[in-house]
Amino acid sequence: MINKQKLYSISLGSTAVILVLVSIAGSTPFAYITNSGSNNVSVIDTATNTVKATVSVGYNPLGVAVTPDGTKIYVVNEYNNTLSVINTATNNITSTVNVGNDPWGIAVTPDGTKVYVTNSKFDSPGTVSVINMATNNVTAKVNVGNNPIGVAVSPDGTKVYVTNEYDNNVSIINTATDTVTTTVNMGSLPLGVAVTPDGTKVYVINLNSNNVSVINATTNIVWASVPVGSQPYGISVANDGKK
Repeated sequence: MINKQKLYSISLGSTAVILVLVSIAGSTPFAYITNSGSNNVSVIDTATNTVKATVSVGYNPLGVAVTPDGTKIYVVNEYNNTLSVINTATNNITSTVNVGNDPWGIAVTPDGTKVYVTNSKFDSPGTVSVINMATNNVTAKVNVGNNPIGVAVSPDGTKVYVTNEYDNNVSIINTATDTVTTTVNMGSLPLGVAVTPDGTKVYVINLNSNNVSVINATTNIVWASVPVGSQPYGISVANDGKK
């Protein structure tokens, strides 16, 4: 096991390049990058590769997610225990939502109704805050494992996968009830998580095991463990689901 300080140093290298792409009303897409050391978000015009705007947010912004309609950006501020909501048309903060301690990861449901935020404070159990996107209110706090970090929603919006770093497992949340239905054992220190576009597989990074666990999303059984490089952290699946 590694301590939080070492994890944080790793996260700085990762979260400095966390971004989402969004196209507004058919116009030029933009990339949104959280700058954890500068406490702001850079808005990049992807047509010209220039910074169009810089939006000040909370202290140590980490995770970032976009709504399905592209109108809002949600940014997790770890040391403020808040979530900043940015209007993509104006690049202004329209709301600040209080969540749990040390929020880290964030995911939005495909139907644009809920936001799930992992609260990574060393509490047992850890929690996931559920935000109603229409009201920006926290409607539930789901108990998961110890030190939840990564979070991903299935393409059909029925399941949320949360990596519990210090319990070495993944909690699966039913979005209809916002309760944990299953826990799947992983390798050592699971962090990043991603779901294939067809929803059949879930890929989980295991930092200390130097591999990726592949979960069958139907049976919730680990199909395979794929060896990768030393201390893997981030993960993404290609749009066609092949890589």
